[in-house]
Order: sequence, then structure tokens, then C-alpha cells
Amino acid sequence: YVIICLSLFGVGILFFTVGDFWGADRATLMQLFRWAPWGLCVLVVPIVTMRLLAEERRSGTLEMLITLPVKDSDVVLGKYLGALSLVLILVVATLAYPAMMFGWPWNLGVLDWRAIWAGYLGLILLSAAATALGLLISSVTNSQAVAAIVTFIVLLMLWFVLGFVADKTGGTLGLALRFISFDKRLDSFAKGLVDTRDILYFLTVTAVSLIVAFRALERRKWA
Repeated sequence: YVIICLSLFGVGILFFTVGDFWGADRATLMQLFRWAPWGLCVLVVPIVTMRLLAEERRSGTLEMLITLPVKDSDVVLGKYLGALSLVLILVVATLAYPAMMFGWPWNLGVLDWRAIWAGYLGLILLSAAATALGLLISSVTNSQAVAAIVTFIVLLMLWFVLGFVADKTGGTLGLALRFISFDKRLDSFAKGLVDTRDILYFLTVTAVSLIVAFRALERRKWA
């Protein structure tokens, strides 16, 4: 609840100050969908996922966990769904912004809810992929701090660095960087557009990360 409250406070500051919602002078939440991923990638996901398996490995309880009469895949999915649920609570909580500003009590104008739902679909897919990557990194280290730092670096690279370099680079390299950049994949969702290629990309990242995390857990079981 501390992470959720601090994240909502931070997103609100970014949205209303840096995002300049009032200066835009139009009924849109595009700035929310441009700034919320920063909070998810930089703060929320690294903190939520750093303990998932790293703490189990450090404390020695992982051995007990994987010898219980449950499948390794159940352990991975249970950890993943628990962490993802917490992240999605934060994402859903941001619905308070459009509900209060364009509904009750302020009613600032008519909002295109189809574009809002597209933006939230993008945030949900990003949360699923980022949480899976965080779980994967947590599964290969014994340190919570290392897991958090590496997750932060990887998500920052995928979100900001690759998108920034792609804008400065042309040709095949630029296209390749745009293809794997989270930032570029979320652009269409932020604009209210749903592209099945972007959906498949995030789902693929999620599935591959979970499979590799499962293999890492399975390898330790037989080590």
C-alpha cells in the first residue's frame, strides 16, 4: 500500500506539472499514458518483483518450496500472478483521475473513453511484460538489491534508451530498436489505437520471460 500511495502521488505530480495537463486545454489523458510507464518501470515493478525468488534463494526456503507437492510452473505462475495483481491494483487506481476530472465532482468536459480504454490496455500489457522480466531476473540472483537494480536497468533500457536511440538512428538498426522498444510499442495505445502486433509483442515478452524463469527454477531443482 505504501508503493501504491507513493506511486499515485508521483504520477499525479508528473501529470499535472511536468505533463502540463491544464496547459493542453483539451479533454485528453494522453499525458497520463506517457508518464505512468515511467513510474511502473523505474519504481513499482523493480520493487515489487525483487523479492519474488531472490529472497527465497537467499534465505534457503526455495529448496523447501520446490520440494513441495506442487509443480515448478505453479510456483512461477503463483509468484507472477501475485506480483502482477499488485501492479494492476495501482494501474486500476489511476482510473480515479478521469473519473473525478471528467465525471464527478469536476466534469471538465466530454472524454473519449474508447481512447482511455486503449491506453489502459497498453498499461496492462506493459505491466504484464515488465513483471515477467522482473520475475526472471529475480530467479537468477540471490540478492534483492541486485534484482531491483538489474530490473531497473533492463526496463529503463527497453523503455527509454532504445526509443531515444531509435529516434536518432536510421536504417535497419533504427527499425530494429523501434521493434523492441517498449516506448514505441506504447505509442499507439497512448493515441487510442490498438495494434495487434503490439499486443503480440508484449504477450511474447511475457511468455518467454516466464518460460525462462521456469527453466531457471527447474535447473536449480536438479543441480
